[in-house]
Amino acid sequence: MMRKLWLLIFLCPLLATSCTNAQEKTAGNYVLVIHGGAGTITRQNMTPEKEAQYKAALEASLKKGYAVLQSGGSSLDAVEACIRILEDNPLFNAGKGAVFTHDGRNELDASIMDGKTLAAGAVAGVRTIRNPIALARAVMEKSEHVMMAGRGAEEFAAQAGIEIVDTAYFRTEDRWRSLQRALQEDSTKAKLDHSFVPGAGHHDHKFGTVGCVALDQQGNLAAGTSTGGMTNKKFGRIGDSPVIGAGTYANNNTVAVSCTGWGEFYIRNVVAYDLSALMAYKEISVEEAGKTVIKKVGDLGGNGGLIALDKNGNMAMPFNTAGMYRGSVTKDGKITILIYKD
Repeated sequence: MMRKLWLLIFLCPLLATSCTNAQEKTAGNYVLVIHGGAGTITRQNMTPEKEAQYKAALEASLKKGYAVLQSGGSSLDAVEACIRILEDNPLFNAGKGAVFTHDGRNELDASIMDGKTLAAGAVAGVRTIRNPIALARAVMEKSEHVMMAGRGAEEFAAQAGIEIVDTAYFRTEDRWRSLQRALQEDSTKAKLDHSFVPGAGHHDHKFGTVGCVALDQQGNLAAGTSTGGMTNKKFGRIGDSPVIGAGTYANNNTVAVSCTGWGEFYIRNVVAYDLSALMAYKEISVEEAGKTVIKKVGDLGGNGGLIALDKNGNMAMPFNTAGMYRGSVTKDGKITILIYKD
């Protein structure tokens, strides 16, 4: 009896230390990745001032999301916080600064997904919502639906307490001039967020959609995407951004994904879900799966990119364009911001 007692006295401190070490190893491996669009983004066509503005905007978004994760907040909170910052910045084709439709309006789309529960929310074609990502989350959490569109979504927004603004809030002169150029070039075709480069003799084809994927301290993944769509789009066209499985997807068992690019090709390839399925069924890495789905988009004639973050905090940011605004922040607070392919 005494020998057992002495054995317990000896082992208890060791067991306590072992448990503490195990908790330290599994606790809080949080990561966050964002994108601000992909396209013909090259050093030759970028002024130092404009590059600094984009980097500052991406850094502000990353810092906002990191503060949420560092304080123990959820991946959903971090995703919404990051995207709100980008929606409020006219540099990007989401929220304020969204591109114009053929008839001179701003129509916004967004979606968000919870990797823990597979709950999701999306809005399409809204015109008066300052932060569409907030409305997408409200659809997920305060309704029994996944997607709402147009006037009905705006009526729901009013009931849900989402900030509503006058349509004039979204207008910027750069986007208006882009529409006028697109109308002059070819009034029958939609344009993918054209940003004219003075003296370059062509348009810089850029997808300004914004997105975020996050892994929180509890090990939960989330993804979100927001966009103004295509310059000169007609007939209520909707792209991949609000389509769960195409432009946005999150599953704690695999990965969180947010896409940016030519939406029709992302919808046809069900890109975001396909990436997750490749990881689940083929057991390949997030990097390999990302490259595979972007190749599929390219093989069909589409272009763009995506950001992806797996359940272990491994990230991938593949794209088949000249550049993609992208950035990440890891648990230690290290921020990385990239723009060009090289």
